[in-house]
Amino acid sequence: MTPSHLQPLPWMTAPEPAAVFQTLESAGAQVRFVGGCVRDSLVGRPVNDVDIATDAEPVRVMALMQAAGFKTIPLGVDHGTVMVVVDGESFEITTLRRDIDTDGRRATVEFTDDWDADAARRDLTFNALSLEVDGTIHDPFDGVADLHAGRVRFVGDATTRIQEDFLRLLRYYRFFAHYGRPPSDSDARAACRALAPNVERLSGERIRAELFKLLAAPDPGPVLDMMRDDGVLRHVIQVEGNIERVARLVAVEAKMNLADPARRLFALLSLESDELRAAARRLRLSNAERDFLLQLKENAGRLRVDVATARLRHAIYRLGAPLSRELALLGWADDGDEAGWRAILDVIDAWTSIALPVSGADVLTLGVEPGAMVGAHLRRVEEWWIDGDFKADRDACLAHLAGVVSDG
Repeated sequence: MTPSHLQPLPWMTAPEPAAVFQTLESAGAQVRFVGGCVRDSLVGRPVNDVDIATDAEPVRVMALMQAAGFKTIPLGVDHGTVMVVVDGESFEITTLRRDIDTDGRRATVEFTDDWDADAARRDLTFNALSLEVDGTIHDPFDGVADLHAGRVRFVGDATTRIQEDFLRLLRYYRFFAHYGRPPSDSDARAACRALAPNVERLSGERIRAELFKLLAAPDPGPVLDMMRDDGVLRHVIQVEGNIERVARLVAVEAKMNLADPARRLFALLSLESDELRAAARRLRLSNAERDFLLQLKENAGRLRVDVATARLRHAIYRLGAPLSRELALLGWADDGDEAGWRAILDVIDAWTSIALPVSGADVLTLGVEPGAMVGAHLRRVEEWWIDGDFKADRDACLAHLAGVVSDG
């Protein structure tokens, strides 16, 4: 039987959301918690964001909250969303809505005071839950039972829900990766297969956001397999994807208590540098994300388990410890040599950043004119210093530099 109450939790009774509820309810508005905070509380997961819904329209919400002394930010007033900041805590407050028109990417809405109508426009049954501050759960589509059973179902007809917003197709797989258990819903899968080409109508930013959230799941591999089987994955990343490599990487990460969506994306794509750049453009990756993928590709193979420790330290010095660690994890996933790569990771973890004890100023002091030769002399000293496993101190490096300059 679906529970009708949730024991009040600390996030529900904290002073900040309580201030929001009190301000709106004192003016006669109805207010409930909605979204992920409700869903995650029911399965005992941490709550990160607290979203709130109300029957008060956005302009009134802003007026009431401002009158109470709280900062408001009109995130999307036309669609009913206002951000309110209470003692440094931010809350999105959304007015109840019903869809008037949809085109697969955006909706025209009108405001309503009907909670069930608002719930009916949501994507999945366990995302249509709402919760009163006293713990009363409103569950019009049996979302609680679905959540506990690991069933990921659309509200109403799956095809209709996806056609209203094609992003829901990707959200289905993302939520299955985080909350689902086999068997999957046959109607949902059939609708996703039929409508898969429409993913390409979505912006790269929206695809990227869903893909990264999916890849952040404890084990995204089975869902990536589902997406490949359903003909969806190639519309997301434009290639079939190396899911087997992702699975191996996830196994490595589990042993190290790690999980990184960008690293997993690199394993999934398994592309050449030019192709990675194209994928980064399609997915609207940030410059930092793009450069991370390219660094992994361009330095693949720089670390090997069969090299001497001194040569390994040489590589770590050139690459830096963070990139070296990423390459080691991927190397482990590729060849499975756990003992060898753990040994390399131990060296990386023990690495202390060091710098060549001499600089360009020292070269100039020896009478070298400013220009290209300054760098050339320093590079020769640096190679000598590295070959000696970084043991030469400043005095030794200065003496060697003097010899290099003397030799011309």
